[in-house]
Amino acid sequence: MERQDKGMAYMLQYENIAWFEDGKVRILDRRIYPKVEFVICETHQEVAQAITDMVTQSCGPYVAAPMGMVLAAYECRGRKGDEQIAFLKKAVETISNARPTTRARMLNICTQCLLAGEKAIASGHEPLDAVFEEAIELNNRRYAKMAQVANYLVDMMPRQGKIMTQCFAETILGTMFREIHRRNMDIKVFCAETRPYFQGARLTSTVARDMDMDVTLITDNMPAFVMQNEGIDVFTSAADAISVDGHVVNKVGTYQIAIAAKYHQIPYFVTGKPDVDHPTIDTVKIEMRDPDFVLQAMGVRTAAEGVKGYYPSFDITPPHLVSGVVTDKGIYSPYDLPRYFEGMTEDEKKELMV
Repeated sequence: MERQDKGMAYMLQYENIAWFEDGKVRILDRRIYPKVEFVICETHQEVAQAITDMVTQSCGPYVAAPMGMVLAAYECRGRKGDEQIAFLKKAVETISNARPTTRARMLNICTQCLLAGEKAIASGHEPLDAVFEEAIELNNRRYAKMAQVANYLVDMMPRQGKIMTQCFAETILGTMFREIHRRNMDIKVFCAETRPYFQGARLTSTVARDMDMDVTLITDNMPAFVMQNEGIDVFTSAADAISVDGHVVNKVGTYQIAIAAKYHQIPYFVTGKPDVDHPTIDTVKIEMRDPDFVLQAMGVRTAAEGVKGYYPSFDITPPHLVSGVVTDKGIYSPYDLPRYFEGMTEDEKKELMV
């Protein structure tokens, strides 16, 4: 099996996101990266809790979740087949519900691991190896699709230009930077810091640096000024969900940058696939997190005692602010996303969620 993480930055390599080994799952703690420390999980419940606690973020949970299923297969080793299946089904529910906004995609990913385990059990084998192989294959499939997305996205950039990013777009960043270098383009990157976890400052800028990109970090209140004065050509972000009616759910702050981009006539291209489980935006639940996080910066309190915080993890960018949805099948208008599913069976639509 050819690994699709070849040539990626350190934190985009499978083993450095989440990895099962010797009966444990280690997860790179992105809350403190670029300081390198791993959270060690000895049960699949601990993997779910690590996802809830944002030990890993962006697409990291889509690597951690299947590794959590591998750990579940390890935990139930030696039991009777029906007991193993019941244990794995329970693990699916536990892990897929770690974060509500991404539940649909996590459920599909975990279910694929469950199916691999069930097939192994039916043939008289322990499910561990089969679930581990499926976890790696899920990574490979997603990385390969993101490489296709990157090709279409880079087509939208000038050969010499400046792009702005929001939060941490994970795999699309690595494949995009790899494609920019392949084409010998001169692209400068401006990334917003992305409070309160500073994913842009700690993750995006580090990956860009590690992949030899010219990168400049800005604070979250600078995007409009930078667009006005630095000649930004493209604003791009990934998405935690894209409803079929064209709304983009992404890290809070994306909406306001999209407004600024629209005002300055800068195209906003979001990367990802429309979510078949979210036909309309009202099917998406916005996750509200611990408000205390906005009262501090990386553990240092910045607000006086008695001040309240407010922390929605995501916001919603309406379709009229989106220039295009860049998918593995090409670029679609946010008003035309149902066309992405044309000719697909229901099973093929479900596979999109993994």
